Amino acid sequence: MCRRSGVKLFLKGDRCFTPKCGVEKRPRHPGQQFRRRQRISDRGMQLREKQKARYSYGILERQFRRIFAEAERQAGVTGDNLLTLLERRLDNIVYRLGFSDSRSQARQLVRHGHIMLNDRRTDVPSALVKEGDTIGWRKESAKSEYYKQLAQTIESKTVPGWLSLDKKELVGQMVSLPTPEDTEAAFNGKTIVEHYSR
Repeated sequence: MCRRSGVKLFLKGDRCFTPKCGVEKRPRHPGQQFRRRQRISDRGMQLREKQKARYSYGILERQFRRIFAEAERQAGVTGDNLLTLLERRLDNIVYRLGFSDSRSQARQLVRHGHIMLNDRRTDVPSALVKEGDTIGWRKESAKSEYYKQLAQTIESKTVPGWLSLDKKELVGQMVSLPTPEDTEAAFNGKTIVEHYSR
């Protein structure tokens, strides 16, 4: 997926920072190679940006359309609203807090019921986190081997400014809503809006 998109989407966690990364090993796009470079149309560029967003957050098309429709209903710039909604997903915040190495791993942690949202067990990765909400671990999950390893490695991880993390208790909180500048997105929200607005 990274090779198809032409950029690193960091889908494999720490592996993306090593020479084993697919983009490092084979920087060309997948499939048959042509000597003459083919020009991509505007529609193709819009589709590529939309697919980058989908792959990055691990979302299927129907779910992504629903999030886009929600972003359109909100006041303000639709592209910025879309980025904010994607960042507020529970699985993404678990990843941003450093509880997992990738978003797919964060999704699995949430689905298996290890994560608590406001002291309530939540197994819905797409749950939207609000400002002031707390994210922690279930007491039973704190006994697991994964949690013990995480407690040792969490010190080396950095947390974005719109989140706070108690590294001793491993409890995070959303301090403020994320802005498009905070997301460090590998895609352009404006191009995605153009794709759906045709």
